[in-house]
Amino acid sequence: MSDDGSEAPGKFTRSRMNDATDTVHLGRRPFDNNGFVNTPVYRGSTVLFPTLEKLISREQPYTYGRRATPTTDALTEAIARLEGGAATILTSSGLQAVAAALLAFVEAGDTILMVDTVYQPTRKLCDTALKRLGVTTVYYDPLIGAGIKDLITPKTRLVFTESPGSQTFEVQDIPAIAAAAKEAGIWVLMDNTWASPLYFKPFEHGVDVSIQAATKYIVGHADAMLGAVTGNARAAPYLDRIKEAVGTSPGSEETYLALRGLRTLDVRLERHHAHGLDMARWLQARPEVRRVMHPALESDPGHALWSRDFLGASGLFAFILEPVSQTALAAFVDHLELFGMGYSWGGYESLILPFDPRSYRTATPWTETGNALRIHIGLENIDDLKRDLDAGFKRMAAAS
Repeated sequence: MSDDGSEAPGKFTRSRMNDATDTVHLGRRPFDNNGFVNTPVYRGSTVLFPTLEKLISREQPYTYGRRATPTTDALTEAIARLEGGAATILTSSGLQAVAAALLAFVEAGDTILMVDTVYQPTRKLCDTALKRLGVTTVYYDPLIGAGIKDLITPKTRLVFTESPGSQTFEVQDIPAIAAAAKEAGIWVLMDNTWASPLYFKPFEHGVDVSIQAATKYIVGHADAMLGAVTGNARAAPYLDRIKEAVGTSPGSEETYLALRGLRTLDVRLERHHAHGLDMARWLQARPEVRRVMHPALESDPGHALWSRDFLGASGLFAFILEPVSQTALAAFVDHLELFGMGYSWGGYESLILPFDPRSYRTATPWTETGNALRIHIGLENIDDLKRDLDAGFKRMAAAS
């Protein structure tokens, strides 16, 4: 603070600002960087020490490029404060963020409770690498809520949540799960990528660790891979230890791209939310569509929980077609002009992807018979997107 009580140049007080302002200003200290508004990209591994005393004591802000740079510090500060946590570590991908978060807490002989609708690569991590390390994974119904207490045993180390669920968008009762976990003295982890740090505040709902595939909405432009793990004060030391133990370290360019993307996160999410919900309602009215899975729809089974806990919706949801042949489905998706088929989401572009979770659900069987499609509504004009899908539906009908 200056003598008159105003903010000193380059400093920031989170408690006085809205998220929309924070996404623009957090992590930026222009007057520490000759007035340039963007944090510079620090590329490097070696950091020099001016004296032997400094080398031995390591009493300087930066000691080695893998541990931190001013660029990574800017991003971790911003994400931690947006999420509402105590500290953030960065990784080279969203999956590595999941792996680091789990490895920070589990030991051989532990059991973890994993939501059955989790991101499929997370399931693979549990069923392969963690299994080899002697960690048992028990999958649970995403709608279990407070009933999670019946699955907790003396060996249970943590509960992993992802809400809404990957691909099928079930909304979990995170506060109820967190309350049961707290009573049992175990950790609660959450993949919070769908809502981003702006539309769900995990630590206000009892979560200990929030995970972001920053590749998605934080980067926002489909041009970088990055992950982030944020912990509350109790969890932060565990995350710091795993960061040092396994050497999680994102690239300097990727970190900068995430900082750049963060500055427009609020305005992009507003459009993803509005156009995604508009498209969900449009699809809901189509005769070719059996069901739309979008928690912001009033008709969605998870809408009440979404309305209670979330501050908005992203552009990612799913829908189920009335049964059609593979040939008809191909006619629908193969010639779309604005919707690409790809395995990511969260960028500026619209995407569509058929999926079938029957082979990788164990606690909650998938019984739908129609073709399921995950869709991401990007930043294009919504009427153009509808025209593209309408043409696809006409091709599908012609091929049926």
